[in-house]
Amino acid sequence: MSQDLFAFNSDQVLERNAPLADRLRPTTIDEFVGQHAILAEGRLLRRAIEADQVGNLLLHGPPGVGKTTLARIIALNTRSHFSNLNAVSSGVKEIRKEVEAARERLGRYGLKTILFLDEVHRFNSAQQDALLPWVENGTLILIGATTQNPYFEVNKALISRFRIFRLTSIEPKELHKLLVRALKDSKKGFGDKDVCLSNEAANHLVDIANGDARCLLNALEFAVLTTPQNEEGVINIDLNIAEESIQRRAVRYDKQGDDHFDTISAFIKSLRGSDPDAALFWMARMIEAGENPSYIFRRMLISAAEDIGLADPQAIVVVQSCAAAFDRVGLPEGIYFLSEAAIYLACAEKSNSILAILKAQRSVRDSQKQDVPKHLRDSHRSPLDSGDGIGYLYPHDFPDNWVSQQYLPDDLSRENFWQPSSNGWEAQRIKLLSKRKNI
Repeated sequence: MSQDLFAFNSDQVLERNAPLADRLRPTTIDEFVGQHAILAEGRLLRRAIEADQVGNLLLHGPPGVGKTTLARIIALNTRSHFSNLNAVSSGVKEIRKEVEAARERLGRYGLKTILFLDEVHRFNSAQQDALLPWVENGTLILIGATTQNPYFEVNKALISRFRIFRLTSIEPKELHKLLVRALKDSKKGFGDKDVCLSNEAANHLVDIANGDARCLLNALEFAVLTTPQNEEGVINIDLNIAEESIQRRAVRYDKQGDDHFDTISAFIKSLRGSDPDAALFWMARMIEAGENPSYIFRRMLISAAEDIGLADPQAIVVVQSCAAAFDRVGLPEGIYFLSEAAIYLACAEKSNSILAILKAQRSVRDSQKQDVPKHLRDSHRSPLDSGDGIGYLYPHDFPDNWVSQQYLPDDLSRENFWQPSSNGWEAQRIKLLSKRKNI
């Protein structure tokens, strides 16, 4: 009895001293903040939880959006045994231990086991493979959580056995509701204190939290606990205190995951769309997050050819020169060369006519007759009586160094692969090409 009482008191102390974000975790779907796309009334995941038929799930999304909380709600609403592992501190040994316990429960009591595996992307391929047989035969139900794109970080074999749900950043209005709940809840929050949070402070906390509920509640807790009461016993949280409590927002950017691919995609599309302001913003986001500048230059070189091409042949020269200058100078001053290259590309005239090579490649794959016309063949390695090279007209022997002559195979002689645009340097070629083709 005394041991049970001691354990109960210990749990009470731990609960009181837990961080605000942990104390405020919802225990039901109705208390859950955000994620209406997957948890609104009638949605598949909500129906599955309410019916205790969740099956194997993979929850992915940025930090602080409710992945672990959702798993705990499932635990509280299931008639199965619920186990919890973190891939950072666990391995195959721990998995096997959980599997053996799950088999025993199923065999002795007919009780299913749900294993929640947090940060599943931390498992390597072999560790993920170790889960397959037990997920496959129903020994346990697996709920995985990851901040990474599962299609990049989780084995395809394991992916095929999951229902995958994406959790998104929590909307500002939902975060404001969370602030109100934290200030009013006298048992789990600060309802037993007289806290006055100004509108400016609340807006700042929500803005800097950037959709992360944990970040928001940690900042609020720090502000409340470190701000003394005034003479009336009120804890006033103004904008200055809010700014000090949450500090600078960390740029959410994973160089191996969605943020990396989404941000570089936005950057390239901004260059292609001739928006220098947007291009600078997305590039600044990458730089602030520690992206390798050589990667950014590499993508700008591709853009200079693919999206600008011959409308402005100098684009490649500018990017290459800026990259070389960056290599000599480095950061922080090297940021100017990144900026110059990005602004030039965004403002340059655009053409993707060089994609003509793709059309030519398709023609090579599809065309059966690709023989080189005899007059274009090499006459130096064949006997003269073969006829190779005979009839070739040397362009430099003619005015303007050009003479009408067939260069494509006979079956493709009327094919037009390159279609110049009416922009920049290419525009100058259109009239000349048209004139020559009509001769």
